[in-house]
Amino acid sequence: MSVSYKQEFDTAGYTLVRGLFATDEVERLRDHYMELRGRGSYPGDVVGVQAGSRDPLRRYPRMAQMHRWDELSLQWLIDQRLDEVMTGLLGRSPYAVQTMIYFKPPGSRGQALHQDNFYLKAEPGTCVAAWMALDTVDVENGCLEVVPGSHRWPILCTEKADTKVSFTDVTVPLPSQEAAVPVEMAPGDVLFFHGALVHGSAPNVSSDRFRRALIGHYIQGEAAQVAEYYHPALRMDGSPLELGIAEGGGACGEWVPGEDGPVAVMTGQEKVTRKHE
Repeated sequence: MSVSYKQEFDTAGYTLVRGLFATDEVERLRDHYMELRGRGSYPGDVVGVQAGSRDPLRRYPRMAQMHRWDELSLQWLIDQRLDEVMTGLLGRSPYAVQTMIYFKPPGSRGQALHQDNFYLKAEPGTCVAAWMALDTVDVENGCLEVVPGSHRWPILCTEKADTKVSFTDVTVPLPSQEAAVPVEMAPGDVLFFHGALVHGSAPNVSSDRFRRALIGHYIQGEAAQVAEYYHPALRMDGSPLELGIAEGGGACGEWVPGEDGPVAVMTGQEKVTRKHE
């Protein structure tokens, strides 16, 4: 792995590895999940809060934890290429805890800005996401947006999200609303990002383009616990391991004035709990 990936990850909280998976691999995965979605519903499907009758996510809900029953998903989750990049970023091999596939058809809502470790609660250390584009993703079809450097912030106290534009109902406040930047990607590119990095996406406003993405969530190899939903964790050879169960709630960050601008301090107490990302 290039040293520049680790430098960018340490500095910005994320790094983009282009072309990590080949076109034919991406096409196979995309076709596979479209076929699965067309067959019906599965445990872990998520339509979103307050979904209306015309919400496109009713037909194409997100799928989660597919690796527990789908071999192709499992093999992607523990793929050696993902392991090699994350080992280079983190210093040791991670543990795998979640798979998700977002279909995000035309007209569907995005996801409000959030931090993954609010949900996973990996400790010590944090979680890491591997977010792979299955389509060309850009601003029009709702690409991922990230706040560079926000991985240095604590896990922030949540507030209500606008569910007209987000299928999730919680978000985090930003010191500057212009802080989030889009990450446009090609099929097979993988964005790796830190569990405290603030990220989300806007609605898909295209007329005829999906924004399909396959995501793996991992926790640092020194983590001793993770939220109950993510058990059992897997080593990157596919073998399970036992970890402690992390509880919800606890202290969270609030923005206060500082000499050089707003500073997040752990003065808040999180009252919202969610079982999963």
